[in-house]
Amino acid sequence: MGMNGNFWKKKKVLVTGYEGFLGSNLTRELIRLGSDVSGLDILTRRKDTVLSPDLDKVRIYKGSVEDFDLVSKIMRDNKIEMIFHLAATSIVGEALTDPLKAFSTNIRGTWNILEAARNNKLTRAVIIASSDKAYGSQSKLPYREDSPLSGAHPYDASKSCADILASTYYHTYGLPVSVTRCGNIYGPGDLNFSRLVPDALRCISKDKALIIRSDGKFTRDYIYVDDIVNAYLLLAFKMKEASIKGEAFNFSNESPLSVLALLKKLYRCAGIKKADYKITNQAKYEIKHQYLCAAKAKRLLNWRPRYNLEEGLKRTVKWYKDYFAKKY
Repeated sequence: MGMNGNFWKKKKVLVTGYEGFLGSNLTRELIRLGSDVSGLDILTRRKDTVLSPDLDKVRIYKGSVEDFDLVSKIMRDNKIEMIFHLAATSIVGEALTDPLKAFSTNIRGTWNILEAARNNKLTRAVIIASSDKAYGSQSKLPYREDSPLSGAHPYDASKSCADILASTYYHTYGLPVSVTRCGNIYGPGDLNFSRLVPDALRCISKDKALIIRSDGKFTRDYIYVDDIVNAYLLLAFKMKEASIKGEAFNFSNESPLSVLALLKKLYRCAGIKKADYKITNQAKYEIKHQYLCAAKAKRLLNWRPRYNLEEGLKRTVKWYKDYFAKKY
């Protein structure tokens, strides 16, 4: 973090969705770097997140990014310079059952942040969290940043839309905005147990079989959360360079794995000889193969992931071991 460590000292930062998995990890790092952080979330002061010990250092706002006046007020009152917009309906299944809620949070929420940031004279960088799912299903892999955005289902489409809005605000208003598209992020503090890694570790802790929704052959990019936190900070730091504004970046360690291959490694890291799982093959509207090319981030940002899968999984296993030891 050396190159931009001092940069973050006393910076006035807003993180939306600061209590979420990525948000809590990012906010904790910003606090460590001495930033003045305001956080907006619909759930506040959650227990047992990586951020809970540091919550008193965050200026906390309870509310939704769907509330334009609130978002504007936070930016104004706190003289916000840097904005990380992570608040979203992030579970694919939830978006499927309640598309209107997902569209309102993910699309309206994004235009609210962009418009409030445009009206805020101090805005120096806006990072919008998109997703590899914004690309939809494509025959040509890996996804590159200029691949078409063709999300075909509610969650994926909401991300495609948010992405286009961010680009609009750059092209029309010159807003210093950039978009991130990441694969599946894993690591300490993901309390969303419908996701593969936390679910598997919970099943291990309870000595239960893991239920796999797909056929186990779906391939995904898996990337350790600290590498993504580093990517976000680097991207915001470099936003003053003309070549970065308005751009989208894929962040990936470029080694896609099937669900079963990942589980094998995860169980091995947890010291368990044989992975215990049941394949139900019930996944609906899930993209079969996703894989990102991160060449642009390497070239323009000089970003590199620091953790390989073994290291990332080991750290993750350790955190959940402690977490479940406290729980049961």
